[in-house]
Amino acid sequence: MGWKEQIAGDAGIRYRKFTVRTTPAQTLVIGVAAVILAGAVLLTLPVAVQPGREINFLTSLFTATSAVCVTGLVVVDTGTHWTLFGHIVILSLIQVGGLGFMTMATFLFLLLGRRIGLRQRLIIQESLNQTNLAGIVRLARYVLIFTFVTEAVFAIILAIRWSADLGWRKGLWFGLFHSVSAFNNAGFDLFGGFKSLTAYAGDATVTLSITTLIILGGIGFGVIVDLVRRLKETRHLSLHAKLVLSVTGILILFGTVSIYLLEYDNTLRNLSPLGKVLASYFQAVTPRTAGYNTLDIGALHSATQFLIIVLMFIGASPGSTGGGIKTTTFSALAVSVWSMIRGKEDAEVFRRRIAKDQVFRALAIFFMASALVIVVSLLLSITENADFLALLFETTSAFGTVGLTMGITPGLTPPGRVLIIATMFLGRVGPLTLAFALSRARAKPHLRFPEEKILIG
Repeated sequence: MGWKEQIAGDAGIRYRKFTVRTTPAQTLVIGVAAVILAGAVLLTLPVAVQPGREINFLTSLFTATSAVCVTGLVVVDTGTHWTLFGHIVILSLIQVGGLGFMTMATFLFLLLGRRIGLRQRLIIQESLNQTNLAGIVRLARYVLIFTFVTEAVFAIILAIRWSADLGWRKGLWFGLFHSVSAFNNAGFDLFGGFKSLTAYAGDATVTLSITTLIILGGIGFGVIVDLVRRLKETRHLSLHAKLVLSVTGILILFGTVSIYLLEYDNTLRNLSPLGKVLASYFQAVTPRTAGYNTLDIGALHSATQFLIIVLMFIGASPGSTGGGIKTTTFSALAVSVWSMIRGKEDAEVFRRRIAKDQVFRALAIFFMASALVIVVSLLLSITENADFLALLFETTSAFGTVGLTMGITPGLTPPGRVLIIATMFLGRVGPLTLAFALSRARAKPHLRFPEEKILIG
């Protein structure tokens, strides 16, 4: 930011104009915060709350943050606390938060036929987590088209399924709401009673539709574009796409098998053989970072709950609607460790070498995310009267913008709510993005200090 002196007219009157210059990371952080604040104000209006329900700004702020950060943690029941107007506000916040406010702004610019300048392109690049500025507007257009088409298709499928149970009007609305919520990995539901989708644990249509939406929204728009180009042209997938798809598949398969074995005689006990598989698969996908559940999370074994914590911490993929440290961060660190064990100087995978600066970036994200989860969990253990595993679960769910809970969210104290709000915000914008936004741009040093070895291990 700085002062700029200008001359006004022939009178020679001088005045100073204060100009503010922000980096793309700063603009992204400010934009997300502004959308959250606007949503909180709208949800505080009496028209957004059911008659007889308490109107509380902290509750509205928590809900707006959870919606914009596509988390799904709620302190009041979404289906019964808010009116239709409140549900529309929440759905709008989910869509803006999932796609990014700059992607939605691009949609408006395209509708109005306005030109998108370099500064807007840089912010879109930061929002979609892309390394290349070329074709960024075209990518944003693909993202919008793919999103709206996918949400519409599965909204119809879910509406047909739920119309049989709820009637066609309510079925249509439930289909649309849950399709948008699932694709954006938000996890908000309208069924009431904090039940989520537990009534459909063995329902193949609901299970497969919701999980497909979660996976499509969570693998990243860049990967989807890469797959489409691979179908159209004879070309190889990028290393990024290969890592995302392989790690996503491995984590889902590992999670499904583990949950099936751990919960076979527990929460899966009363389900049919097919229902056991569907519920295990569903609960393995949702930590990637959707927040829906068909099993009672609080009734799971401690081992299963800890497994879900690990899956939530890893989260979705870069450039997606999900959170967490991301699959590529996890894979970069895993590949680096494996390469070091094999005596390799570089992190090598799929006959390619990962740049060392990206490994350092992955290490920074992992360390900052771990520190955030640890600190918030410790603070919650002071402010809340709950089991530490439940608090760690809650914190990781908030950071990974997942939305799963062991049942302690509605009972959080005001300080606890503020801590979770901050964690959801940091999880959505990313600790590294926030660090870049708060830091001053510095020129790269021309001098390098002498190298000296230390003892490791």
